[in-house]
Amino acid sequence: MSAIPQSIYANQKASLDKILAAQGSIFGGFEKLVDLNLKVWKATFDDVARASQQAIELKDPQEAVAFTSNAVQPNADKAMAYSKHVYDIFSSVQADLSKLTEEQVNESQQQLHDAIEQYAKSAPTGSESAIALMKSSVVSATNAYETASKAAKQATEAAQSNITAATNASLKAATEAAEASKKATSRARSSAS
Repeated sequence: MSAIPQSIYANQKASLDKILAAQGSIFGGFEKLVDLNLKVWKATFDDVARASQQAIELKDPQEAVAFTSNAVQPNADKAMAYSKHVYDIFSSVQADLSKLTEEQVNESQQQLHDAIEQYAKSAPTGSESAIALMKSSVVSATNAYETASKAAKQATEAAQSNITAATNASLKAATEAAEASKKATSRARSSAS
């Protein structure tokens, strides 16, 4: 076998490996999401059964108001936790795919560099300026890619920071709302007595 078909074979194998790795990452994320949803559904069914039993035992409207008020906070916390888990799953898959993409780009750049070097060895006399132009173009494209990649990473980090801040603010607001509801319920009980 000659060197060219062997290198084509190696490139095809490497590409297939990358595709399989990406597929594995996506499927792993899907599997985690399904597992999370199954756990949430089971917990929800258990919570509904428990709440139904408690609701049956309520004797007056004040107990019903207190029961409803006390149910709000845990549900808000669970919704926020679920959102955080989903976000973490998607972030993990995105990070894996970004890593695979970066590896593929680096390999492609190396292959292009090797091809230019191979061409330079067998190029006719007087083509040095054309080869220098090709090398310069590859360096410029690599620099542009690296700049864009760094900007994308910074944007991702900023977005993650903003999502964390928004999540914390939402949890705080939900906690404050639950506390206000409990205080209102307590006042209603006191004035009804």
